[in-house]
Amino acid sequence: MDRVILHCDMNGFYASVELLSRPDLRDKPMAVCGDPKSRHGIILAKNEIAKKYGVVTAETIWQAKKKCPDLQLVKPHHDRYKEFSEKINKIYLSYTDMVEPFSIDESWLDVTASQRLFGTGRQIADMIRARVKRELNLTLSVGVSYNKIFAKMGSEYRKPDATTEITRENYRDLLWPQPVRELFFVGWATAEKLEKLGVHTIGDLAHSDPLALEALLGKQGSILYSYANGLDDSPVTLYDQREKIKSVGNGITFKRNLKGMEDILTAVTSLADTVASRLRKYQMKAYGVKVDIKDPYFKTISRQKQLHLPTNLASEIRMTSLEILKTSWNLSDPIRLLTITAINLTDETADEQLSLFDSAADGGRGKRESIERTMDDIRKKFGDSSITFGQIIDNDLGIDL
Repeated sequence: MDRVILHCDMNGFYASVELLSRPDLRDKPMAVCGDPKSRHGIILAKNEIAKKYGVVTAETIWQAKKKCPDLQLVKPHHDRYKEFSEKINKIYLSYTDMVEPFSIDESWLDVTASQRLFGTGRQIADMIRARVKRELNLTLSVGVSYNKIFAKMGSEYRKPDATTEITRENYRDLLWPQPVRELFFVGWATAEKLEKLGVHTIGDLAHSDPLALEALLGKQGSILYSYANGLDDSPVTLYDQREKIKSVGNGITFKRNLKGMEDILTAVTSLADTVASRLRKYQMKAYGVKVDIKDPYFKTISRQKQLHLPTNLASEIRMTSLEILKTSWNLSDPIRLLTITAINLTDETADEQLSLFDSAADGGRGKRESIERTMDDIRKKFGDSSITFGQIIDNDLGIDL
């Protein structure tokens, strides 16, 4: 028997939550943005009215204002989004314990074993949509399918407030005509490579030679081939499994050895950014940072540092990693491999004990978190390579953008 997977995706989540406390904006075009006072700020979310004017996520405020001069701007309140995310997942958990959050406003549910109690996958999806609307005054779109990838694409297929079922019988008709960039995990850079190969649609990808795709994209090529053909079999994890994660890390064996501070800064910036974004994805923070260094002769050292406050910020992980390197390594010695790991993890909503000095030093921490979460939102919509740090661009160390 096929699995029954749901992907629940909140509609304009940030904007919808803000409208709960700003009903005066409900019938006006509005958007949530990083800094309403800055014309260079980024649009994080918009309501359906603003969407009809062509306002899109990740464009600058001045671009959005050109399309919609009457656009109402609201600053984000990430604490509220976390609160509502927990309430939404609590609703999901009343149908199954196999709930895997993908981000603050998206979750996969495996309801295969729940059908005896609640009905078919489509019926469960409709029940969830009705409850979220009734209890929280928010809407979501749900994809129903036999695997996670197609369930995700189903939730994107029709919005807002809709259920779309993608089956073994209809996925070719629904998905294969779509542009290849619409396949989950195909970013802009990957889509460009595929289109140069003559792969323009998801159907083209499904009919491509897997060996040619692997030669072009490496392991990712064969993975995308399986996704296009509905062969994904990845499981939905239990909701509390994320709490069992002991560490989050990333390491790179460089195309050439790191030599000097400029190379080290480039590498650490990239690694810290990846580790921090993964922490935020898992909704966790770290009380410590560990750095592993391997030289060309395979000598390895491992050092770690504990933090006064838990963090999921790239800026803080980067700074701590550099402190470890400066006190543990001769910076003129070559480095073959570098790994940064966030350790001693805690849930990001866990209470923190702040001293008076910690509170005073907090300064722009909230603003930095808002900026980094904005980067998460842009990458989620446009791919991992859509935004990065200038220092990483055009590097010759083998660090992929």
